[in-house]
Amino acid sequence: MALFSHVLGCSGADGDASSDGTTSTSSSSGGGSGATSGSTATTGAGSTATTGAGTTTTTGAGTTTTTTGAGTTTTTSSGTGGAATERFSFFVTSLVAMQELSGSQDGFGGDLRFGETGPGAGLRGADKICATIAEKSMPGAGAKGWRAFLSAVDGGDGKQVDAIDRIGEGPWYDRLGRLVANNKEELLNDRPIAADPAIIDDLPNEDGVPNHQPDPSQPEVDNHDILTGTNDEGRLYSPTATCKDWTSAEGDRDTEGRPRVGHSWPRSFGFPGGTTGTGGPGGTTGTGFPGGTTGTGGPGGVGGDFNMANWMSSLDESGCAPGVHLVEMGPPQLDVPTVGSGGGYGGIYCFALTP
Repeated sequence: MALFSHVLGCSGADGDASSDGTTSTSSSSGGGSGATSGSTATTGAGSTATTGAGTTTTTGAGTTTTTTGAGTTTTTSSGTGGAATERFSFFVTSLVAMQELSGSQDGFGGDLRFGETGPGAGLRGADKICATIAEKSMPGAGAKGWRAFLSAVDGGDGKQVDAIDRIGEGPWYDRLGRLVANNKEELLNDRPIAADPAIIDDLPNEDGVPNHQPDPSQPEVDNHDILTGTNDEGRLYSPTATCKDWTSAEGDRDTEGRPRVGHSWPRSFGFPGGTTGTGGPGGTTGTGFPGGTTGTGGPGGVGGDFNMANWMSSLDESGCAPGVHLVEMGPPQLDVPTVGSGGGYGGIYCFALTP
């Protein structure tokens, strides 16, 4: 299935046989005559085939029950198709999804209200974005109770909100049923330590496609920066790291600050200094951190502490304005105050409270 396939840059298919996961086959009647007297419809939710021998029901979990004149036989297969997708509880919002919902080729920027108003509108709108995308990817999934992995200074009741406290207890799986994490402890690392090897270093979008190469027919793109406003413990990074609690997208750093982002796939610029170091001056176009993959940012370029491997807290983006930047240009460019300046488009992580 290609979500939003009519939008340029669609991230490809999830491998279902049709938009609703339905394929049709035929079954033979009893007595070995080979005559067809019924049909089987296989779906994520199950199927029923009526034949001369009885009725067969196949559930999404891969269990087959056959009722015949002689009795009932139950067989459980090891297939994971339906069960895997029913566990869908994590994704990175794709560029095409954010473009479609925002109505702009530049996406939402730091304003994620998505029609919500009043106190806490940024978080509520972001949650609604997650649920809307999940529902488009898998009908029915939008009701699971989706939460954006975002921190905020004020959640609408005057209290600080920490992203790690918003998302339930786990476990979480991607669209194809691959494990992301069993619990919060596994999440609170540079990469979710128990994640499926196929996705641990390239977290997938709502189609289950690793997001570094959302269109498998095209080369990889530079899109790792994902909005979080969060430190490496899953808690609010700073009062100026949330684009006014995800309600502002002007690109004015003096009033909005610089949003904190994580990396959906690890980024190493390969500079000397090993894996830790101290960032140097970066200006507005330079690489600006020859110390390696973690350290402390200097003037220009990367802001704040940086850890190029951390999925939830890597660096400060250059601003809150909408913008899509998919070609490698080094760290965030201070003369381009957008949510994607350092490589991205203002994507967010989405977790379901119900796996």
